[in-house]
Amino acid sequence: MSSGARIETGRLADTDVVGSPFIMQGARDAMAGGLLHIEQQVTSIEQSVVENPGLAFDLAKTLIESVCRTVLDERSIAFSEDDDLPTLFKTASHSLPFLPPEASGEAEIRKSVAQTLNGLHTAIQGICELRNQCGFASHGAGTSRPAMESVQALLAAEAADAIVGFLHRVHRQDRMPPPSPRAPYNDNSAFNDAVDEAYGMIRIYEVEFRPSEVLFQMEPESYRVYLAEFDAEADETEAATAEDRAQAAT
Repeated sequence: MSSGARIETGRLADTDVVGSPFIMQGARDAMAGGLLHIEQQVTSIEQSVVENPGLAFDLAKTLIESVCRTVLDERSIAFSEDDDLPTLFKTASHSLPFLPPEASGEAEIRKSVAQTLNGLHTAIQGICELRNQCGFASHGAGTSRPAMESVQALLAAEAADAIVGFLHRVHRQDRMPPPSPRAPYNDNSAFNDAVDEAYGMIRIYEVEFRPSEVLFQMEPESYRVYLAEFDAEADETEAATAEDRAQAAT
């Protein structure tokens, strides 16, 4: 028997690779949290991983897209109907508080979270490319494509499940509507003045905008992070000044 024949005989069936049944835990958690409209997509992915692996790539992309749009809608974040999935995910991730308030000023922690989010963004781009190259229902190609199997479909399905579960958990944890935009902005005049002084007024035609207010309105999570850093530095300066005064008094 040739080595090629031995490899073929030892090949595992799709059901052996995937296990039975395959359950999308993160996506089903999102369904239990209110996203009932994704049930058909989730059920179809769970079935297609074994029965039609090519379709799993199409459905994985569609599922993440649906959840991103829901998160943005529920948080009243504007997006275009023409936005592709990487753009939708980027917009959604920028609108979510991925760190608790007490950790938002920790630069190293924020860097680690940002690296993880970049990894999720890369995974999404990979799912989109797999869908375009190997998807069952994607647009046609001039040449035949190699058929993907359950092990590759499982990769896309599990990545989509992790992304959907994570996005919705963070969103659900922070479902309280944001306070009136003017009140918290006006409560931070020292920080706002520092931002405005550092970057100067933004002028469009005859209209001028404060950089601090643009940051607050367009990137509320970034505003909160930089405000925490500003307050931490101010506290350190105040503590150092108090210590100097105490030493001078002695």
